[in-house]
Amino acid sequence: MRGKWVGAMGKIRVLLADDHTILRQGLRKILEADPSFEVVGEAGDGREAVKKAEALKPDVVVMDISMPILNGIEATRQIAKSLPKTKILILTVHENDQLATEILNAGATGYLLKDAASEELIAAIRAVYRGDSYLSPSIAKRVIAQYLDFARGKVPPEEKFSDLTAREREILQLIAEGYSNKEIAQMLYISEKTVKTHRENIMRKLDLHSVAELVRYAIRRGIIQG
Repeated sequence: MRGKWVGAMGKIRVLLADDHTILRQGLRKILEADPSFEVVGEAGDGREAVKKAEALKPDVVVMDISMPILNGIEATRQIAKSLPKTKILILTVHENDQLATEILNAGATGYLLKDAASEELIAAIRAVYRGDSYLSPSIAKRVIAQYLDFARGKVPPEEKFSDLTAREREILQLIAEGYSNKEIAQMLYISEKTVKTHRENIMRKLDLHSVAELVRYAIRRGIIQG
């Protein structure tokens, strides 16, 4: 069975992106036990995932959502834009239909929960590699229900988060992680004044009035871990 897959499809080149080293090592071990996969690299945060994806051009990126510096949703947007042929499979603990919908809109083609068996992980990677979509069964039911509600006109109020620019979403995460304006400016190669302006715009658009509220908002959305 495995030999036939390798002969028909060739090796699937995979990049692993998760901030937990032990988890990445476990995933690597699972995939390298199957000759149809080649793990070409690992990344511990979203920004590193984007850089390594652009350098290595993997077939599939297996990506966590809650990662430091740049979360998996924003990393997915950037990779999907710069590498349209690279498929992205989200592997996460977040069983959240709203997050699943958002990540699919960002460019991912799969959403798998971390409690899945190794066989399901392999099946999911192969599915997105072929160009198919893959959703964990429990998530799939709720995402379908959400789309049916949309079709019936039961649309929830527009999320204010969608009003943020890509740069504002990036800075939102860094503020929530505790970085100062100066540190953010150095990381993003922009001025402190620009960071301050973005910070004010974020607070205004989201109707937040303190860093504590911003942190709670980021945790609620799965941008950072609580």
